[in-house]
Amino acid sequence: MDRIEISELARRLGENAESVCRHYLSNGRRQGRYWLVGDVHNSAGSSLYVRLTGPGSGHGRRGKWTDAATGEHGDLIDLIRLNRSHDDWCETLDEVRQFLRLPRPVVSGSEPRCETRVSADRNASEAARRLFRIGRPLAGTPAAAYLAGRGLGHALGAAPLRYHPRCYHRLKDGTAVQHPALLAAVTNLGGTVTGVSRTWLARDGSGKAALADPRRALGHLLGHGVRFAGTVTDVLVASEGLETILSVRRSLPAIPAVAALSANHLSALLLPSGLRRLYVARDADAEGLRAYTALRARAEAAGVPEVWELVPAEDDFNADLMRLGPRGLALHLAPQLAEADAMAHLHLESDAADVAA
Repeated sequence: MDRIEISELARRLGENAESVCRHYLSNGRRQGRYWLVGDVHNSAGSSLYVRLTGPGSGHGRRGKWTDAATGEHGDLIDLIRLNRSHDDWCETLDEVRQFLRLPRPVVSGSEPRCETRVSADRNASEAARRLFRIGRPLAGTPAAAYLAGRGLGHALGAAPLRYHPRCYHRLKDGTAVQHPALLAAVTNLGGTVTGVSRTWLARDGSGKAALADPRRALGHLLGHGVRFAGTVTDVLVASEGLETILSVRRSLPAIPAVAALSANHLSALLLPSGLRRLYVARDADAEGLRAYTALRARAEAAGVPEVWELVPAEDDFNADLMRLGPRGLALHLAPQLAEADAMAHLHLESDAADVAA
């Protein structure tokens, strides 16, 4: 399927715009030429409006929607994707065809193909950006409670982190459930959001949601990561997981840091130019070691003068933080750091201060 065929699906949805709205946005209502609802997730309200009348294409076309509260906009294919929180663009196209009662395309009698990967990837990144824009600040939310419970309360104001109160999670049987979620923006070296990580949480933030896979990412991840700024310009800490990097940053808040979100993505992380020293905070397993070895080789080939390995005492650095406390974690890190960084940037926070926070 090419762009023309996708546009045809969008046009057909536009012809049935009110039916689409009644099906996916049932908490809304028609008002004149528009359908009004709270957001793409069918919340009560009126900030999102869908045009129900107008031409089939061009300016003012029917099926075009905008959320005045978030700045999100798109056609009805975009709306269905966001409403259903699909990770795979092809899931959305299949659902659109099902809604329109159209057959799935096949190629030479084979299984239905998955269309236009370039277009799908581009749309996945845009969907990630939209999802992150919807996110709220963390303070006072289950995401704040979750981070505090992991010893990471210092991260509540971090720019890459946001909260979504009702983020859809699609189960293996095709149904979807809603849970609170911690969102983390994945960006490229230029700061453009290319993806978003979602960690679904228990309603009270006491832990992750009771799901088979409470973490998923949407958009472009390869080479990119969740980035945290610092005041040091030529040193970087890189890790696999979000909680790992936040734990290390508790002791090294001045050094920029990035979480690649998996061992495979850590090994493929793109590094900024002018880097003098790279720390790789790996997990204590075979995958972590392989990721460190691969990233070290790439960094050295790119001309990074120093690559240092940071190894946790437990399985990962968040486990260290929880067992050792912030001061104990800092003391564990100290001998693994360059002396200049240990002297200038290592934050020896007391456990008493952690309890008070």
